Amino acid sequence: MVTDKTRRSAFIEQNLGLVHACAGRFRGRGIEYDDLYGAGCMGLVKATDGFDEGRGVCFSTYAVPVILGEIKKLFREGGTVKVSRSLKELGLRVNAAREHHRKLCGTEPTLSQLAEELGESVENITLAIQAAQPALSLTPEGENHDRQIDIPVESPEEELADKIGLAEVLESLPEEDRLLIRLRFYANRTQSETAKVLHTTQVQISRRERKILRKMRERLLE
Repeated sequence: MVTDKTRRSAFIEQNLGLVHACAGRFRGRGIEYDDLYGAGCMGLVKATDGFDEGRGVCFSTYAVPVILGEIKKLFREGGTVKVSRSLKELGLRVNAAREHHRKLCGTEPTLSQLAEELGESVENITLAIQAAQPALSLTPEGENHDRQIDIPVESPEEELADKIGLAEVLESLPEEDRLLIRLRFYANRTQSETAKVLHTTQVQISRRERKILRKMRERLLE
């Protein structure tokens, strides 16, 4: 857990890419991206508060399942993020502060700058942005003012999120199915070589592989 307030805010801001990566996996499934992102931000805050460096895992490995959990909960609860009145009001203050900063400095403010100006935490600013109308686009620290926060489709964060999700699904498989997938796609064994290890035929491996991959795809999309 990151306890120092300044470090905590900076830590959350640095890891917003994970939220974009996770939210991007659910595009086109009936919920607006802003709502997906808002739920993911809540997950990021929870992950930041619950992370224990002593467990020996990196933050992203711990955070991605928490972020995905908040986004999936959004689907279960009907697709809307409950926004308090105070958060909506903060969203309006953020919008006003953004406009003031732009007129004064000629650049878009960063999340940290808005948080400092309004006396709020970065996570509250992030959540308030989702409640504000219209939604705001902010620029990360150090980037040119004409570049908005947007994670490319092939971003490292998105690739990492997919790998973590895949690892979770893989661990949920029966031991023999897990071994088959590891032999085929991690050890790069052929179906015939895999069949010898598992004491079966190449035809049976081919059938099982298709069945397992179909099951894994379904679980990744749950």
